[in-house]
Amino acid sequence: MNAPTLSQDELKTLVGQAALKYVVPGEVVGVGTGSTVNKFIDALASMKDHIKGAVSSSEASTQRLKALGITVFEAADVPELSVYIDGADEIDHQGHMVKGGGAALTREKIVAAQSKRFVCIADESKLVEHLGAFPLPVEVIPMATERVIRQFSAMGGSAKVRQKDGQPLVTDNGQHIVDVTGLKIADPLAFENQVSQWPGVVTVGVFAHQKAQVCLLGTGSGVRVLEF
Repeated sequence: MNAPTLSQDELKTLVGQAALKYVVPGEVVGVGTGSTVNKFIDALASMKDHIKGAVSSSEASTQRLKALGITVFEAADVPELSVYIDGADEIDHQGHMVKGGGAALTREKIVAAQSKRFVCIADESKLVEHLGAFPLPVEVIPMATERVIRQFSAMGGSAKVRQKDGQPLVTDNGQHIVDVTGLKIADPLAFENQVSQWPGVVTVGVFAHQKAQVCLLGTGSGVRVLEF
């Protein structure tokens, strides 16, 4: 008799709970954003008395953490974090990621940069050979959006401003998101360096400088651990 197939939601719960072993007792943990991270936050509540608190990458995660009684610190008040735990929209076999589906990529990159270790939690559908199938989020200052869209078009991509309720989505930082399709990102580090230099780009959603050291991948047979 075949074992029942786990739903995507159940896989997210599985990796959210598995990530607890990477949390260092007595310290502040970096917490990302998104549906998979929400499962981790829920699991983190079980050990909230054993950590100092968290640094969060979004207002949504901050609210969820506080609702569960977990202290949230400002990033500026915590010089270094032992670990940052976050999801990914895509991750390749070197630990490079595309992130920003939840529009929190800038704050995610900031918290990742002050963390000694990045642990990515995802279901197996997020593991790819090459980045680029998922629309690439880029946070952009609004006055630069049309020019940035034209620059991506020149690279062979198709870009558009992300909408919410019929209006351009506004990030926690007051900026817009441009989503880019049609790209195959063969060299994530070079691509991140290039796009980050474009005037008006706040953050590109390729995480190559702040790549994952560990990925906990939810699969039908349990959690697969990838180390990079």
